[in-house]
Amino acid sequence: MMLKILFVCTGNICRSPIAEETFRRAVKARGLQRVILCDSAATHAYHIGDLPDPRTRKNAESHDLKLTHHCRKLSGEDFSVFDYIVAMDNYNMENIQTISARSIGIKQPAENCFLYRKFDNTNTTIDKVLEVPDPYYGNSTNFEEVYQIVNRCAETFLDFLIIKHNL
Repeated sequence: MMLKILFVCTGNICRSPIAEETFRRAVKARGLQRVILCDSAATHAYHIGDLPDPRTRKNAESHDLKLTHHCRKLSGEDFSVFDYIVAMDNYNMENIQTISARSIGIKQPAENCFLYRKFDNTNTTIDKVLEVPDPYYGNSTNFEEVYQIVNRCAETFLDFLIIKHNL
């Protein structure tokens, strides 16, 4: 059995590629790369074919990660290929559900399509923020904040998958 995870943000140049790569690193560290595959995609076609934003790549390199993913748009086929579709924020979640409804006629169930930050174990306030903030209009501090969030989520999400799927 191969579990397939798709990380999704607006342009597939900031949040979803770093989420993909931090998750891939966590999977590899636990020796699960033969049973878990991950990818990332965009809800909009702004940057199709491009590498991730240079600021995202620079931040990734500072954490010994190399981003080689070329941006792509979420497709109807993705809903049958991937077991989990993980959104970075509510805007992307709404777009995922719209694309799903248009392409396959149904919205994605909550147990397979959710906000990534629900796995942020340090995010415990009453007003729990479930969105990974978009750093696109920010500075290097914003890109580092996104890295820290998705890196924490990677470990917790992987723990969830290991337990749920007896990996």
